[in-house]
Amino acid sequence: MNNLEGLAKLILAAGVLIVFVGAFLLLAVKLSGGSFKLPGDIFYQGKNFSFYFPVVTCLVISLLLSLLFNIFFRR
Repeated sequence: MNNLEGLAKLILAAGVLIVFVGAFLLLAVKLSGGSFKLPGDIFYQGKNFSFYFPVVTCLVISLLLSLLFNIFFRR
């Protein structure tokens, strides 16, 4: 297998992964009523502004992506 064939497979795998993640996020937003907030996410609403940082959501997404990459790209 030459380098170009390996790159083509990597790009196809990344594309399929992006499609599945996008479909999952669309489904999750529809099922949750428009908000995808997990317990532990930071939300602060002041008088003139609001701040939202999805700490737990980022950790969950990172964990899932790490597991997927380890499963699919293990040599």
